[in-house]
Amino acid sequence: MSQLTIRPAVVQDSQQILDFITELAVYEKAEHEVKATIAHIKNTLFSDQPKAHCVLCENENGPVGFAVYFFSYSTWQGQYGIYLEDLYVSPASRGCGAGKALLKHLAKIATEQNCGRFEWSVLDWNQPAIDFYESIGAKPQDEWIRYRLDGDALKQFAAD
Repeated sequence: MSQLTIRPAVVQDSQQILDFITELAVYEKAEHEVKATIAHIKNTLFSDQPKAHCVLCENENGPVGFAVYFFSYSTWQGQYGIYLEDLYVSPASRGCGAGKALLKHLAKIATEQNCGRFEWSVLDWNQPAIDFYESIGAKPQDEWIRYRLDGDALKQFAAD
């Protein structure tokens, strides 16, 4: 088994990050929804004060996966949390421990930053991911329904 390393992404990784985002969208049958460009990635993940962060998982051949996360806040806990926006490992590298290594890395960041939670969402049809998450002790939050306001609906609501 190859040695894995995880490191913070740097601006020179922008194309690789976009490639992983696109691969993930293809896997999730939503490639048409990807609007991100290299410029978006550079301007958001690598700005002076980024609101989101990215780490890459690599083996001796290069990047095999990535995770994008940001800090959230729980009013009930009175603590920050980490929200995992995306976790992706290339199909050829699945099963080598990269996904678990990425999650452990973020869990360590969460504990070092005194976060009370580490949360993410998964598509209800993605049984391999659900099984994996449950195998590490994560529990689904079935009592919550996630809502989204975006695109024209977001603009319309903001303008009213």
